[in-house]
Amino acid sequence: MPVEGFSVDISKAVGHVFPIEKVTCNRRDFLLYALSVGVKEDELRYLFEDDRNFGPLPTYPLVLSLKGNSSDITVFTERIVSGGQIPGMPAYDFNKIVHGEQSLEVINVWPVEGGDFNIKQTCTGVYDKGSGMVIETTYDIYGEKNNLHYARLVSKSFVRGYGGWNGPKGPKAMTYNPPKRVPDAIETFSTAPNQALLYRLSGDYNFLHADVELAPKVGFPKPILHGLCSYGACGHAVIKHFTKNDRSLFKYIEGRFASPVFPGETVEIYMWKVEGPDNKTDAIIFAAKVKERDVLVINNGYALLHKSISDSKL
Repeated sequence: MPVEGFSVDISKAVGHVFPIEKVTCNRRDFLLYALSVGVKEDELRYLFEDDRNFGPLPTYPLVLSLKGNSSDITVFTERIVSGGQIPGMPAYDFNKIVHGEQSLEVINVWPVEGGDFNIKQTCTGVYDKGSGMVIETTYDIYGEKNNLHYARLVSKSFVRGYGGWNGPKGPKAMTYNPPKRVPDAIETFSTAPNQALLYRLSGDYNFLHADVELAPKVGFPKPILHGLCSYGACGHAVIKHFTKNDRSLFKYIEGRFASPVFPGETVEIYMWKVEGPDNKTDAIIFAAKVKERDVLVINNGYALLHKSISDSKL
């Protein structure tokens, strides 16, 4: 049931720019992230800093808003409100938040050495879905020293029970239906029982992914895997199979979180190469499911890749 009396002042909430958030990362962070999203020992370009092709996975920036500029453990509930409350929006229960959709656009290739960065966070939408509301937040990441724009992330969170206040419904989402043919590539991500405990070391210390007593209280039999862990595995699968692991060709990715993964389950990632929006770009439609339960966990997946010079000449 919708929360009685809850209402959002859209004129104050949408367009609100939060204070600049300073974040930092280094090569050690890149190694840990790659391990946590399932990269194996035969892909040393992501796991060994002295590999001649070493560099971070393109999806690494997704962890930075929660990681912040600390190398220590952070408090999840403090990190998600580090920039303050959204004006015009009454307080709501953070335990009702579900990560709905995520996109990442690479504007400039992430620096191999890492460094210090500034995140500009903007509330770009609040939508009334009846049974809850969707909060859309855009994160623009810039180099602190060079002010180079590296990435744009758009996150859509669904807050259960906080709808029904006659707010805007939001734009119709794009739908990416897989072609009715065999996938062009399939990648298997065999998660370990401690996968969530490993992934959380990259910065998302939400207790839901570790606390065996909390999980049943919020509707899960045990701690669940971070959605962005499976998402990162999808991004890795795309560049592995369609760019020969050339991270400079990765341009964009988006996807919708459909169901949780439990650590220890097998995630199968299905990918189809389709026509891109222009002659310089290839598109990949992807979906991920848990093999043991035959449950879709990420759908409406869509990635864009720059064509290599040799491909562009064909």
